[in-house]
Amino acid sequence: MEYEASRAPDSPDRPTARQVAAQLAALYERGFAGKERGRYRISMKHLRVLTNRMRLPPEELRRIGEELFELGYVLIDMETFFVVLAQRTFTSYRRVSDGAVASLLNPHAQQ
Repeated sequence: MEYEASRAPDSPDRPTARQVAAQLAALYERGFAGKERGRYRISMKHLRVLTNRMRLPPEELRRIGEELFELGYVLIDMETFFVVLAQRTFTSYRRVSDGAVASLLNPHAQQ
């Protein structure tokens, strides 16, 4: 990976959280790794490159995640990397019912 020589790490010309989120959303729609578009994982190293930072504080990651959410995507921290998914991915997931929750609270009750 080549770094932009004109921008030193931690320089004042860092992109905003909104700009980084827009880049992450664009990656979702762009073809790479044998797929036309879709979910992907990104390393902390690559996020630091996109943000032009040597360190990414938790509050900046939170801001990027919030901006990405506003664009219809979700940023998930997996400790050693991050995952970007579309919010619509989750709409077809099954929903937990009242009965399912009640069965956890009182496992001996009949359903």
